[in-house]
Amino acid sequence: MRENISSLSCRAKGSPWVGLVCSEGNPYTSPMAERLCIYREVYAKEILTRSRVYEYTVNPYRGCYHGCSYCYARFMKRFLGRKEEWGSFVDVKVNAAELLAKEMTRKRRGTVWISGVCDPYQPCERERRLTGRCIEVLIERGWPIVVQTKSPLVLVDRELLKSSESVDVFFSISTADERIRRMFEPFAPSAWERISALRVLASDGVRCHLMIAPLLPGAEGLVEQLKEYVSSVLIDRMNYHYADGVYRKHGLNWARTESFFRERASQIYGLFRDAGVACEILFS
Repeated sequence: MRENISSLSCRAKGSPWVGLVCSEGNPYTSPMAERLCIYREVYAKEILTRSRVYEYTVNPYRGCYHGCSYCYARFMKRFLGRKEEWGSFVDVKVNAAELLAKEMTRKRRGTVWISGVCDPYQPCERERRLTGRCIEVLIERGWPIVVQTKSPLVLVDRELLKSSESVDVFFSISTADERIRRMFEPFAPSAWERISALRVLASDGVRCHLMIAPLLPGAEGLVEQLKEYVSSVLIDRMNYHYADGVYRKHGLNWARTESFFRERASQIYGLFRDAGVACEILFS
């Protein structure tokens, strides 16, 4: 699920600025941890890149404020030459939409994944609107879109998303237990905000899907809250070791064992299937 490294080439524009979440503050409705984040405007040289998940991926931002402890995209630091903590810097690709429109004229139509190595609706999107403008470009040209986010800010594009039948929205929600969520995702929106946003879009007729990845304790609580709203569910285990320290700190080593992942995934799979929802476990 990693972005092609060739898409990382950018040139800087202007000076970086420091924001607390973003220049307008916390855009989410529930309390969340805050930290300083360095934002920098850059010009991307490429935006529509090949993907191993869908045909293409578009990442309007480089870096992600959410900085979840388990995030596989932390590998990006190495290629960017950044020494800051993952989540404490975000590069804003100011020419993303214009470049996307240009590149689409030279490439074969295919499904576009937004996004592979950042959350397209992280806090600064409310102000910068790069994701929304990219989606507009794709919808105008009739390309299918898969949005993946863990942010209720996706609702700023509510009218846009429901205007197309070629849009699918995946919400990443790893647990329904807010205590567990704060341990692993202290800078991300609450699970309830994501659940509420999913329900709104699904009620609008947008195809919404649930991605429980990684599978954390308390994920079984998502079934009752979402079984009537999601078109499908994907479940994956913790595949990286970035969050090992979080498990140890909170006495949760039992929740990163093979038996936990298999038993809990099987339980959730059965509950969703009993409710008539397509469900897939991504690990064997």
